[in-house]
Amino acid sequence: MQDRQLTTAGDGHLLQSLIWPEQGLCTERALYLHSWGGVGLSEEDRRLEFGGGGRVRFDTWFNLFALGKWRNRTGLESLSLQLAGEGRFEVCLLETRPRGPVSPVRTEVVTLSESDPATLDLDALLPGPVDDRRILALQLTALGPARLEAADWLTAQAPLRDPELVVSVTTFRREAAATRTAERFQAWIETHPELKDRIRMQIVDNGQSLDLPPSDTVTVIPSENLGGAGGFARGLLEAREQGASHCLFMDDDASVHMEALERTRTFLAYATDPATAVAGAMITVDQPWRLWENGALFDGRCIPQHLAADLRRFSEVREIEFDAAGPNPPNFYGGWWYFAFPLEAVRHLPFPFFVRGDDVSFALAHDFAPVTLNGVASFQDGFTGKESPLTWYLDLRSHLAHHLSLPKMDRGRLRLLKIPVWFWARNVIRMHYETLSAINLAVEDVMRGPDWFAANADMSQRRADLAALRREEAWAPMDGPLPPERERFSPWNPVIRWLMKLTVNGHLLPGFARIGNRITMTSEARSRIRWVWGAAEITTVNPESGQSYTVRHSKRAAFREGWRLLRNLLRLNRHYSGLKSDWQAAYPRLTSEAFWQKALELEPRAASLSKTPESPSRAVRSA
Repeated sequence: MQDRQLTTAGDGHLLQSLIWPEQGLCTERALYLHSWGGVGLSEEDRRLEFGGGGRVRFDTWFNLFALGKWRNRTGLESLSLQLAGEGRFEVCLLETRPRGPVSPVRTEVVTLSESDPATLDLDALLPGPVDDRRILALQLTALGPARLEAADWLTAQAPLRDPELVVSVTTFRREAAATRTAERFQAWIETHPELKDRIRMQIVDNGQSLDLPPSDTVTVIPSENLGGAGGFARGLLEAREQGASHCLFMDDDASVHMEALERTRTFLAYATDPATAVAGAMITVDQPWRLWENGALFDGRCIPQHLAADLRRFSEVREIEFDAAGPNPPNFYGGWWYFAFPLEAVRHLPFPFFVRGDDVSFALAHDFAPVTLNGVASFQDGFTGKESPLTWYLDLRSHLAHHLSLPKMDRGRLRLLKIPVWFWARNVIRMHYETLSAINLAVEDVMRGPDWFAANADMSQRRADLAALRREEAWAPMDGPLPPERERFSPWNPVIRWLMKLTVNGHLLPGFARIGNRITMTSEARSRIRWVWGAAEITTVNPESGQSYTVRHSKRAAFREGWRLLRNLLRLNRHYSGLKSDWQAAYPRLTSEAFWQKALELEPRAASLSKTPESPSRAVRSA
């Protein structure tokens, strides 16, 4: 094996750099690299120190190179790998194909010095199948004391465009979260001066309570509180007014590696389809190794892709990337914790849902070409612990509205009627009767028609109604010990489970309130339906807040809400055709600039969505 000093990259364009573990965000090392032998990691300095024989492999979701995806979506014709550091390494490029083993495809020995990085020309690896799904991973073995500071994937190929990306964050009285996001962005952009004019952040402040020090990198936009839909609509209008080419929607509590912004912008610059959009994944903060979703599908309900995949396991990571390398189905969407899209392709602003469902509707109403990128993810609180009558109400009404308002989501009346039935069934067996009432209210509000949503864009009355509804399902400080548990019907016994299913978890059994199980579960476990079979009393505990609530079996409440749902379903079936016509006719109007300008009390503009608008007078201040 020949030891040779490789040439320095000339005018190569950076495609992807390493993402490192980061204190305060994620330090789960196996998500970024795997190491053996004498390898030390400095998180603060972002470098690896090696003793002789130390080995590291970047076959991780944050740092592998998705060669197939790049070839399929960008027509990549040039590729190289540049290493910076000091010492001698054996460099091995590992390739993985679907249903194939991990195979070394290039091995070299290189010598690095502080002033002279080394570059491997990888053009020979580019030819591949039409539907290419290959992934590459870098493996380094130190041949003595050594240091690695950077490993960059480069190309000599010029980008197709130079995106100007506006990161639009919506917040409502979450000053600490929004301030933290702004400060992290400011610190990162200061170290990337070449991107200062190409990536900007704006924070739409629905609570008009955010006070940030002056900055030339972050702008605060006070706005009326019309929920996430209103905040993101305002952010989109502002981005278009600034002449940006792309907009990235992000939540105030969405914590991302800032390198994800650069990775997103670079992919958008090279994408052959100008309608390409980037959907960021979501990872929950309490289990940072477990994927919540990598994009999702909508068909009667939201279907997270690769839910619960363990990002520490290469076997699961490779399957995620093999799936993501292919085209996405037309009902694919990305959550607004991280969704970047081209403004030129926008024909509709968000629908006035207030919150929940606006991201689904926005994606499905457009002909974006969505893609997910490894390493582009938001770390944030999961949804299960946030469940309440309000969230179930918001989810159901948006689910029904998607199928009524978007022609390509039309599923017919019978399949539409199954949606509220599924929502109702999930909650009656858990004895969440207040949620059942909220579900019925959601069906009734959808039948009021789309203009009711426009007239109630701020949701003030419904939020008050649903808050007043919540009594048994309201969190309260735990007073004394938890109630004793009792198990008389084993939920693990298949015979018992079938009995419970046939009797709607005991609601058709006389005296079940006295003989059913009493169980305790955490807030994050509420979605585990198997646990609740046979239960007549459930205490739910939030370990973080020290609060709990208890629900109890009630045939009266179940039959009251069940009868109400039956009446609503009969009405929905009877008026289905007219409702669908009304919703489809109103959707363009309620997602127009004119609607949002009036709702947000902005000066009207003559420009259409597909053109660069003239600047209206706005109350905007620099952070």
